[in-house]
This record gives sequence, C-alpha cells and structure tokens, in this order.
Amino acid sequence: METTISAPTSEIEVKQKFTGKVVKTSLAGVIVDIGQSLPGVIHISQLQKEPVNRVEDVVTVGQEVTTWVRRVKKDRIELTMIEPLGLEWREMQPDMVVKGKVVRLETYGAFVDIGGERPGLVHVSEIAHGYIKNPSELLKEGDEVEAKILEVNRRKKQIRLSMKAVLPKPEEVVEAKPRRKGRKEKAAEMAEIDDGPKEPELTAMEIAWREALDKAKGQNRSVNIKSKRAKNKIREQEDILERTLEQRMPTGN
Repeated sequence: METTISAPTSEIEVKQKFTGKVVKTSLAGVIVDIGQSLPGVIHISQLQKEPVNRVEDVVTVGQEVTTWVRRVKKDRIELTMIEPLGLEWREMQPDMVVKGKVVRLETYGAFVDIGGERPGLVHVSEIAHGYIKNPSELLKEGDEVEAKILEVNRRKKQIRLSMKAVLPKPEEVVEAKPRRKGRKEKAAEMAEIDDGPKEPELTAMEIAWREALDKAKGQNRSVNIKSKRAKNKIREQEDILERTLEQRMPTGN
C-alpha cells in the first residue's frame, strides 16, 4: 500500500509503501521527505541489496525514490529502498494458509514462492489427496496455488507446505457390515428356498389310524402268501398220489 498524504504516525504500518524526495545525504545515509510530520531516514545499508561504499553512488539530493517503512520511532520513520519480503521468517507460523506461485518442479515435489526469503517445498505426497507419481501431473511452473504451512525451520531456511491440507477431503465410502441374522430369520429364509410341495401335518389320531391300516395290510399279505403256499403243496401231493396209483394198476394182456 502506497501513501503520499500525511497520516498520524500511529496509523503508519511496517512495510507501508511511500514515494518521497531525497532532501539530504550523509556518510551514514539519507533523509527523505515522504509527506509526513516526521522525517524519513534511510540507512546506507538499506539503499540497495548490494554493498554500498558511497551514498552518492546510489542517490542524490532531489531524487524521487520509492521506500517502505521498517519501523516508526518518536523522532523519525526508518525506511528502506529494498522491497521487503511479503512474508518474513518471524511471520510464518504452522497452519497458516498462504498463496504463492510455483517456481520449480522436481520429481519429489514443487517449490512455491510465498513471498518469503526462500520458496517453500510441497512434497509430492502433499500436493493432492490420493497418489500421484510426479508433480507435473497436476502442476506447472507459474501456477498460482494455495497451501498451508506445515513447518518452518529458520536456521536451515526451509519451509514445508501442503496443498492437500486446504483441499476438501474426498468422501469416504463406508461399506455397512452385514447384520447377523437370528434363528427365526434363517428358518424363514430356508422356508422360502424350499418351494417344493409339503405334506400336511397329521394329528395323533390320524397317525394311529394309518399305522393300523398298514399293519392290517401287512397281515393280509402274509396270510395270502401262506394260503398260496399250502395250495401249491396240496396240488403237489395230489400229483404224487395220482402217479403212484397209475404205476400200481395192472396192465392188460
């Protein structure tokens, strides 16, 4: 945000952008008029990223410069001509959601510029839900992405990011476990499977009556067999007697 009109110092924020005019130079730096009640001061180390031997090698009196607020004090506003990072190390916190641009792709992940001193790394396993073999399957350099900060290691200057952490999780399909069936249900199912004809259930009297009939039929069959055998024996005996008589009768001369 660039400000050109005078504002109370309490409303001036760090990294706020001002355009001003160099009004004085010295061995230690320059004084810049940025339209505020307090003078703007730029130290020689804040004129540019590269080392500076002489202030006049970078700026001269009357030159218009672009500056950013570093801090506000009671008697001055400390400025810098080096554009500040969008996200300082001290500002980065785990679970913070940030936006950035993909600046490099590797087989193991994607590097994303989130405005910090170093780009953050999104490991291939943190790009999306589900398996992907290579980041290039979903990303290309220049893509604008959103990610969540997982870890910040200022000493090693490493930032770990996750893109899938800000994506909605896919719906999980949960298969219902089959309910165990009771005995009555199993019996009913077996009855439905057995569609064949069924004999009606008999009463105790009907069962006794059938048993008596079967017994009588069995006795009749036994009597008939014995009677038939006796008749055959009698017939055989009569045949024997008849043949004997014929043999004993005298024959004529």
